[in-house]
Amino acid sequence: MNLVKAKKEAQKYIKLMPKLVKLLYKLIKDPRVPAKDKTILAAAIVYLMNPLDFIPDMIPFFGMVDDLYLVGLALLRLLYHTDEQVLRDNWEGEEDIVSLVKKIVEIGAKLLPPRVREAVLGSFE
Repeated sequence: MNLVKAKKEAQKYIKLMPKLVKLLYKLIKDPRVPAKDKTILAAAIVYLMNPLDFIPDMIPFFGMVDDLYLVGLALLRLLYHTDEQVLRDNWEGEEDIVSLVKKIVEIGAKLLPPRVREAVLGSFE
């Protein structure tokens, strides 16, 4: 995927951020989600609400890409620790959430500078 196509895809997914945040919140309340993953999901919500992040939100487009990437990583991690159906049961969007999460992470990795990617990934270690 080239850079222009990745930007167009990212813009589409950025519009889904309210639904993705709602998904994070619903997953925190879901008893099927392991406690450690609930902590990571809650940390992602706190990061999204914090005005100070790796790329400030006031920077058009890229200010939201790091937020989108972080949400994608948190959900991808959850996919490795629970059944896909947990995400599907809590998702209110029309798209397949499992495919969407994988695409978000792929696009974020393509668009974000390596240092930002490393900083965001560091929060999962």
